[in-house]
Amino acid sequence: MSALRWIYLGLAVWGAIHPMWWFVRHWRENGVSLSGLVDSWFVTSGSTGLVWDLTIAAIALTVFVLAETWVRRNWIALLAIPATFCIGVSCGLPLYLFLRTRPVA
Repeated sequence: MSALRWIYLGLAVWGAIHPMWWFVRHWRENGVSLSGLVDSWFVTSGSTGLVWDLTIAAIALTVFVLAETWVRRNWIALLAIPATFCIGVSCGLPLYLFLRTRPVA
C-alpha cells in the first residue's frame, strides 16, 4: 500500500475518532439526546455557519462519490456516504480517497 493511501486511512480514522470524542463529551455533560446535540450546533452564528458549511460539503461529497462510483464502478467507495452523514466529512472524505485510490484489477 502506498504512503498516500496510508495517509488517507490515518486521516479517516482520526476523522472518525476525534469528532466522536467531542460528541461523547457533550453527551456526558448534557445527556444523550440527538436533538440536544443538534440544538447546540445552532447556539451562535459562528457554529451555525460551520454547520451549514459542513452540510454543503457533505452534500457535494455525496454527489461526487455517486458520480465517480457510477463511472468507475468502484461500489465499495459508496461506504463513504454513510461515513460522511453518520460521522462527518472529516471521516467520509479521506475514507473515500482511500477507497478510490485502491489498485483495481
